[in-house]
Amino acid sequence: MQKPSIRTYTKSKLIISYGAVLLLLCFAVALGISVGSIPIPLFHVIQILGAHIFHYPVPDNIDTSMVNIVMAIRFPRVVLAMLVGCALALSGTAFQGLLKNPLADPYTLGVSSGSALGAVIVLFFGIQLPFLGSFTLPVFSIIMGFLTLIGVIYFARLVQQNLSVETIILAGVLCSSFLGAVTSLLIALTGDELRQIIGWLLGSVSMRGWAYVELIAPFLIAGLLILLASARELNALSFGQQDARSIGVDVKKHTGLVLFGASLLTGSAVAVSGTIGFVGLVIPHMARMIWGVDHRHLLPLSMMLGGVFMVLVDLLARTIISPTELPIGVLTAIIGSPIFAVIFIRYRRKKVTT
Repeated sequence: MQKPSIRTYTKSKLIISYGAVLLLLCFAVALGISVGSIPIPLFHVIQILGAHIFHYPVPDNIDTSMVNIVMAIRFPRVVLAMLVGCALALSGTAFQGLLKNPLADPYTLGVSSGSALGAVIVLFFGIQLPFLGSFTLPVFSIIMGFLTLIGVIYFARLVQQNLSVETIILAGVLCSSFLGAVTSLLIALTGDELRQIIGWLLGSVSMRGWAYVELIAPFLIAGLLILLASARELNALSFGQQDARSIGVDVKKHTGLVLFGASLLTGSAVAVSGTIGFVGLVIPHMARMIWGVDHRHLLPLSMMLGGVFMVLVDLLARTIISPTELPIGVLTAIIGSPIFAVIFIRYRRKKVTT
């Protein structure tokens, strides 16, 4: 495989890039709040949010019911979708950079399925640890996701001593199928109350509220900080472990940090929204095409772009056949599957020519 080149940008280009993506994210959030079964003018949305953020009275021409719809229902939903998209895009960027393969993401590596199984186990057995409280759900999801990733790597080593990325991904797909079957079995063995989470497993941020935002936010911040702290080393690892060692990178330490940070992000996202595939595949690939492979900037830019993508997909999921709401995971799979196929074909052709 051809080694990646680190593209450098001037300060002005970086400012334009960050500014453009940030503006796009703000517009997507405002649009996600504005559009729905009860349309709310975009300017009213901005006025309501501004009044609550800067603590000034809501204008008299805006009805109280409109304020309640924005602040109690749509705003927390849109924020949660944004955070989930940020987490999945970040983890996908980290996995692809570490494994030097555009096909790697939490879904194809089986991490999402392991995290989903962890969440279902918590719900199935009614587990709530006293020292964790409501954070029991994301913590179990994170642990199961990380253990799944370790299991995938171990299984891949049994198949092939000198690990290839293709072997890891195939092992991830195999583990994902097995863990998905176990999850389905647990749901089948329960009453109707747990069968209701099938819709959640397909991916949804409906009726979650601020409590779920509070569940994912600390893990998103922690995962982002871990990955940013290893961004330079991730650049080196993108060229291969031998090259990274030759310039003094502690490969084992930073590989572990990147894997843990990515698992942290995936587990927390799955815990609050269910299994949503292909976000961690499509968004990092798009971001890399635009901004190159310098992870110091690729990570935060991918994160914001992932937030934009998830907000817009959630908007589409709840409006395309309104009043029925589609699972987000179904839409991301419809969008992501053909893109995955195109990326796979291009990757294989590039390997053949090199």
